[in-house]
Amino acid sequence: MTTATRSTGYAGTLALTALTPIVWGSTYAVTTELLPPDRPLFTALMRALPAGLVLLALTRVLPHGKWLSRAAVLGVLNIGAFFPLLFLAAYRLPGGVAGVLGAVAPMFALGFAAVLLAEAPARRKVIAGVVGVFGVSLVVLRGSAELDLIGVLAGLAGAASMAAGTVLTKKWGRPDGVGPLVMTGWQLTAGGLFIAPLALLIEGAPPALDGEAIGGYLYLGIIGTALAYWLWFRGISRVPATSVAFLGLLSPVSAAVIGWIALGQALTTLQIVGLGVALAATVFGQLPSKPVDGGSERVAGEQVLPASTGSVSAERRSDAESNVNSVAPELVSATTRV
Repeated sequence: MTTATRSTGYAGTLALTALTPIVWGSTYAVTTELLPPDRPLFTALMRALPAGLVLLALTRVLPHGKWLSRAAVLGVLNIGAFFPLLFLAAYRLPGGVAGVLGAVAPMFALGFAAVLLAEAPARRKVIAGVVGVFGVSLVVLRGSAELDLIGVLAGLAGAASMAAGTVLTKKWGRPDGVGPLVMTGWQLTAGGLFIAPLALLIEGAPPALDGEAIGGYLYLGIIGTALAYWLWFRGISRVPATSVAFLGLLSPVSAAVIGWIALGQALTTLQIVGLGVALAATVFGQLPSKPVDGGSERVAGEQVLPASTGSVSAERRSDAESNVNSVAPELVSATTRV
């Protein structure tokens, strides 16, 4: 495979994966305009569990062995903790502010990758992460909207949870013959089951739903969750976790633009500059590395390994082979299911 072919395939994977945070950016407008107020746990439950159960019914594959605990951990980090924190921030903050807090996720991902994957952060990505945080500060600290401390902390905690889940998803890979759609069903179900008792104990009985709320939940469950997470986990299986994490910077850009166009939320000049900085950081975090091994250029984030190496464990090679082998059949089956 030529360098040009690898670059094209890598760019295509990034483009598809980038659709996920763009769609996620609409979550804040949907939550504040269509869903029942002050019910973050119920909203998180309705977004995760129905979609997870539908995917389980479609794929008919259940985790077993060590993947029972792994699916539970990933489900809590990516769904069970992330969703309630996300919606708590969405309820307590304007959409653009709530969304832009997720821009700090790449910095969390760089730290988790250093600890869990033994990946020293590339200087380019550290700079991109700092630039992204700077963009966040322009929007959050200089915005005209009043900031709620609990909402800000919830947004930051949600970003940390999602970053940890992204890195662990990359570290553990997938079982043989299991594709992203199956993993999505496992994690949504595990996360939804984690949320369910919390929602019942803290918020009580479910609220009455009108047509707008039902439509909002259907959109979040089908488009914003099942389809979006399938693309997200597919991307993680093909590119480095830190590169995927940088795509999350597109979510606040999307949220702020939707809040401005659809909800009439004002943006100051500094906030607009901050969103541009966050977008630039996303691109900078994906730039190709310098040529290595005699001048062959690496595709951004692609791991270039010699034919034999003692630094990569057999388990990681097996996980990588499983990811590649399971992609094609999963895409074919997903076309008819989603």
